[in-house]
Amino acid sequence: MLPPDISDVQLSPDELARFSRHLILPEVGMAGQKRLKAAAVLCVGTGGLGSPLLLYLAAAGVGRIGIVDFDVVDHSNLQRQVIHGTSWVGKPKIESAKARILEINPHCQVDLYPTALSSENALEIIEPYDLVCDGTDNFPTRYLVNDACVLLGKPNVYGSIFRFEGQATVFNLDEQSPNYRDLFPEPPPPGMVPSCAEGGVVGVLPGIIGVIQATEAVKIITGIGTTLSGRLLLFDALGMKFRELKLRPSPERPVIDKLIDYQQFCGVAGSAPGQEEAGAVASISVTELKTLLDQQSDDLLLLDVRNPNEAEIAHIEGAVLVPLDRIDSGEAIEEVRRLAANRRLYVHCKLGGRSAKALIALGRHGIEGINVTGGIDAWSKEVDASVPRY
Repeated sequence: MLPPDISDVQLSPDELARFSRHLILPEVGMAGQKRLKAAAVLCVGTGGLGSPLLLYLAAAGVGRIGIVDFDVVDHSNLQRQVIHGTSWVGKPKIESAKARILEINPHCQVDLYPTALSSENALEIIEPYDLVCDGTDNFPTRYLVNDACVLLGKPNVYGSIFRFEGQATVFNLDEQSPNYRDLFPEPPPPGMVPSCAEGGVVGVLPGIIGVIQATEAVKIITGIGTTLSGRLLLFDALGMKFRELKLRPSPERPVIDKLIDYQQFCGVAGSAPGQEEAGAVASISVTELKTLLDQQSDDLLLLDVRNPNEAEIAHIEGAVLVPLDRIDSGEAIEEVRRLAANRRLYVHCKLGGRSAKALIALGRHGIEGINVTGGIDAWSKEVDASVPRY
């Protein structure tokens, strides 16, 4: 249980009233609530997972919460990042989160780290905290959080979400516990796992997984129940099903004795979503594309490789929709060959990643084209603001 020493911790009359439903639980009681007050928890990320995590950690009475994030609130966040509100759009997420936390629990000390977690700062930031909750959405930071927790001997409460599925576990609870490298010994190839921005996520899913993470943190701090250490909990929202996989330390996992360059380790070299794929093909900016389209040339084909439901939200006039999955499967190769016959082929998606993948797949069949950098999102920002962003 964490922290071990609560001899100097006192609960004020307000706290006795505020946490009375905990105090009357024999498993928690006065000692457990004092441990929560004495505990320090670091949350990396204030997005879909970080939002419920922070809300429930604060409501539970955790006395010190650290928040690491450098992003600002965007309208597209509000569908799932419930700690933020419309009035905070355009403002730092950590400031929004702090304001909400203090509304819930004014007794909480909130430490803000408006920076990206890196190999240079991770150990210094994490060291003062009893445990870490990983609310990140990318592989380099997950490996970084894991390795820093291993080096510092800190439990790592992990969660991950995508579309309608989520997973959660506890890494590094003790020296015999598995860590993230037992789940993913090697990172997947860059671009294999789409981001939520491209793949989507149902808004309630991070709430479910984030609350599970908060539950595990409370159990670790108070020393009650059985944690998810050694068990990977999988959740399917569409089927409303939970299942478990056993997770054990691998005798072949590498010894972690220092932090490394995690962008390089994951093969992304600090690139933005889709940038690593986009760098492998010829590209054109959205402003250059606009100039070409304005010439109304018949020898130009603009191919949209997003999903049909995305095209219903926003589209570029004149683009032909052929979803990436039909190109990847080979089903649409001849269709694209026919459409692009004797024409210059330009391909776009939302951000530029999927269109680059499409061009790589088409190139294997002798069909050459040019990627539209930034996709329809850049088109909306730089060319035509009437095209909705999503």
